[in-house]
Amino acid sequence: MLHVYEFEVFEGESGALLAFPYDMEGGTQGADFADACESAADWLKTEMEHRAMHGLPFPEPTFGNEPGNGGRTVIVAVDAGKDTVPRMTAAAAARELGVTPGRVSQMVKAGQLETFEHEGRTWVTRGSVEARKEESPAAGRPRKPVTA
Repeated sequence: MLHVYEFEVFEGESGALLAFPYDMEGGTQGADFADACESAADWLKTEMEHRAMHGLPFPEPTFGNEPGNGGRTVIVAVDAGKDTVPRMTAAAAARELGVTPGRVSQMVKAGQLETFEHEGRTWVTRGSVEARKEESPAAGRPRKPVTA
């Protein structure tokens, strides 16, 4: 699904260029104008995929907005929805993480992995698997604190 929104791109206090959508909370930044626009597209894609996965409404876009921070208005369009979310099956997530499918179910219930329903199946987001791999928790149970 194509999503088109206006963003204001303006210089922040730190000198970075900030990109904020007129019709949603949040935003992003970039080192220069092109980077800020690319970051706005990435931000919008992620936001729309999140809304699609969780059944949240898409804000009605407005156009012709006047910059309120002395910046420029840019139009950002992305193709985003459940079908564009990088995903994998629970079995694939288990293989990638080096755990059992049962452990993947526990991790989902504990909020350590993100899932969503699409085309009659439950999928694990690749982003949540990658984030879990970066955390790289030690194998086994945590040690009990030693008391004296």
